[in-house]
Amino acid sequence: MANARQLPQRPARLTEKACTMRSIFLLLPLLCSGCAVVAVADAAVTVAATTVKVAATVVETAVDVTAAGVKAVIGKDSEDKEKK
Repeated sequence: MANARQLPQRPARLTEKACTMRSIFLLLPLLCSGCAVVAVADAAVTVAATTVKVAATVVETAVDVTAAGVKAVIGKDSEDKEKK
């Protein structure tokens, strides 16, 4: 068994460093102020609301243009026929 290859062991320092980095990343959100979290959430909601508002405006404009086109194609002749 003297010829069997052995895997190199990790140095203890690397493991401690990895543990320290994990701890920092896990504790970092807890150290952030609540105002920053609320500001980011508010910005995300504002962007979403603006997107919905713009989409609604585009749909409303498309409906208005379509209605105007239909009225232009139908014209006054069909209105006169319906009244008779």
